Amino acid sequence: MTTEPKVLLFQHFEKYIKLSDTLKAALDERASFVSFKKGEMVHDAEKVCTKSYFIQKGLFRAYFIKDGKEISEYFPAENEWSNSPKSFITRQKDVYYIDAIEPTEAFCLQVNDLVYLFENFPEMERYARLSMGTVFGHLMERITSLRFTSAKEKYAHFLQTYHDIHHRIPLGMVASYLGITQETLSRIRGER
Repeated sequence: MTTEPKVLLFQHFEKYIKLSDTLKAALDERASFVSFKKGEMVHDAEKVCTKSYFIQKGLFRAYFIKDGKEISEYFPAENEWSNSPKSFITRQKDVYYIDAIEPTEAFCLQVNDLVYLFENFPEMERYARLSMGTVFGHLMERITSLRFTSAKEKYAHFLQTYHDIHHRIPLGMVASYLGITQETLSRIRGER
């Protein structure tokens, strides 16, 4: 991919708001193109998250480390934003690491550039409210699935949530996301 106009980025915003030419120009000026190799660290939990990535092609994993084990939390892919939300908003360290599961191309916005966009374009508030509603709904479903369902139901929910990309995620990462062992996951998959 080249650093051609940010058509996919604009299309994403236009799902929620009308982009004026001025806002398009501001986004175009502030969003930079970045790429990551498979396995490359995107964000280190030891640092404050100051960047948000809109994935054009590829797949990330957000995870934390507990008792020396990596616990997968979510898998942002094409047409999704990725950052460590609490760290990004509060500008303090948080528990989340982000790495690239596969080679990934994305557009990057620095936190200060996003602040500028929010302060100068009132429609960005509407974008944030509407797009975050989708994320909030997903998180509530995930919490319910983790707390009140069997391993088999958790896996079914995972397949539904990540229907387009589940086959691209390594099984060990899926098992840690579900909170089950890889052996249990293999057994469940064998029953399908």
